[in-house]
Amino acid sequence: MGIENIYSLFLGYGLGSIPFGLLIAKFAGHGDIRKIGSGNIGATNVLRTGSKKLAIATLLLDMAKAGGAALLAAYLFGFIPSLIAGGAALFGHCYPVWLKFKGGKGVAAYFGVLLAVSWPLALIAAALWLGSVLGTRLVSLSGIVTATAIPIAAYFMGQPQIAVLSAVLGAIIILRHRENVSRILAGTEPKIGTKKT
Repeated sequence: MGIENIYSLFLGYGLGSIPFGLLIAKFAGHGDIRKIGSGNIGATNVLRTGSKKLAIATLLLDMAKAGGAALLAAYLFGFIPSLIAGGAALFGHCYPVWLKFKGGKGVAAYFGVLLAVSWPLALIAAALWLGSVLGTRLVSLSGIVTATAIPIAAYFMGQPQIAVLSAVLGAIIILRHRENVSRILAGTEPKIGTKKT
């Protein structure tokens, strides 16, 4: 692995591991976001504080840190380092060393990486996610559907490197959603518009 790829790896992980959801909720006076709802640090759980503005801010910042890592690496080193940085950012978001490797589920970071490396794929991902949410009202399932479909789309669009990256990142996302998968199969996964019991 070249030195530029190593730099990109550390750059991506460092930016990706910033726990914006946790920090935003604390600064807004909601305490430790990990102690409510799902215990996750992502936008969906921040929404459970009752603040849509904080949830949107978390979503955008989680996208920006991953996409920003990929763009910065692309500017400094090139295309392949940008994929490495973007992938490392999502990994850092999901497994931040500062939080004992217990982070978010990676969907917002996934969108951020796609937006940075291939905006047409990002648009496809957004359409898939939105369509799934409208059809099922399950945020978790929509993330899984998107993470599963995008590698296939990237491959048929002639972007094999991005197909490999998105497949690896999609596998991480699905792994992070394993508890949600169990609840979906059991019919107990909370839907949008219903309160979690």
